[in-house]
Amino acid sequence: MITDTRPGTARRASRRRVVVVGAGVTGLITAVRCVLAGHRVTVLDRGAIPHPGSSSFDQHRAIRALDPADPERTRRAALAHHRWLELETLLCGSRPGTGFYRRVGVLTGWPGDEVTAAAAVAAHAGLSVKLVEPDEFPHIRFPVGFRGVLELDAGVLLADRVLWTAARWLAGHPEARLRPWCPVSSVDTETGRVVLADGTVERGDLVLIAGGPWSRALVDLPTVLHRQTMVYLRSPDELTRWWDTAPSAGRIGADGRAWLLPSGGGTVLKISTDAACREVSTVDDRADEDELRWSERIMAADILTDMDRYTVAAVKRCHYAVDAHTGTAHLVRVGPAVWARAASGGDGFRTAPLVADRIVDALRHTQSPLRISTGRNTT
Repeated sequence: MITDTRPGTARRASRRRVVVVGAGVTGLITAVRCVLAGHRVTVLDRGAIPHPGSSSFDQHRAIRALDPADPERTRRAALAHHRWLELETLLCGSRPGTGFYRRVGVLTGWPGDEVTAAAAVAAHAGLSVKLVEPDEFPHIRFPVGFRGVLELDAGVLLADRVLWTAARWLAGHPEARLRPWCPVSSVDTETGRVVLADGTVERGDLVLIAGGPWSRALVDLPTVLHRQTMVYLRSPDELTRWWDTAPSAGRIGADGRAWLLPSGGGTVLKISTDAACREVSTVDDRADEDELRWSERIMAADILTDMDRYTVAAVKRCHYAVDAHTGTAHLVRVGPAVWARAASGGDGFRTAPLVADRIVDALRHTQSPLRISTGRNTT
């Protein structure tokens, strides 16, 4: 459970210096957890904190847990859900309208003969789910023969609000130091020495590199970078209330590759499809510039049953990185005191609290390292 440990209550002998490179969701949530555990934390970012250009910055992110092919991953993701609830209470309090977790549920489409097995995995992980028929959500298109599994306790994080509330909380805590506009030029993975572009140095007993797609420029972190186009829609006035209570949805559209995040909480409806995801070399890769072509592919994916009633509000590209070896969101120990997060995007966002837990655990064992000592280890 997350508890607020103010200076003086933790044993000073166990207090450590932590340097976090990157003020996206992983960096900020890890900084919060480290401060709560009684450590001193410095957060560095190449831009503002939070940085509107970071891969974490967006209207909303889905928080789901169910993965029928991987019961253990489902269990871990369910833990992340509880961590987000605790963080919301800590960072936002209980004032109405200040929270960032919209618990509207997550709906996933599955072939009719697979929904029972999916529900069994959910039950084993302690998830509350409901099997639903497509006609219960008439504005969402399901593939022919699919049914829905609705995770009742899941939902949507208001992503930008998460970043702002975490940054404000850290700015008001005496054991946290935020250093925006401080690009990092190198990190010594053996000593934890962080050299900034202006020649100044930060040192930490533990360093976390959480720069999303930019992390691999600082440490040996083989990653694959993907670009995704997203279309933001305004719904017709008569459907505004329906969408405000609708769940996030995945494995939808005519081919089951599409997904959406509903409007509500000041956001607009967001849709995309895995068919609009492609690999690029860098964030600035100019070989793939035609967002109009990709947005047209999304609009043609038959994601909504009444698409012609919606107005396009914006088209945006985003980037996410995954570990090159596993294709997942790894936390990797790259040196005796240096860790790196090979992830960004939706999966990196929802699992950020689990990374924070792992880093705090590593700080408890700085004199006696965790099971791993070198190489690539996952969270």
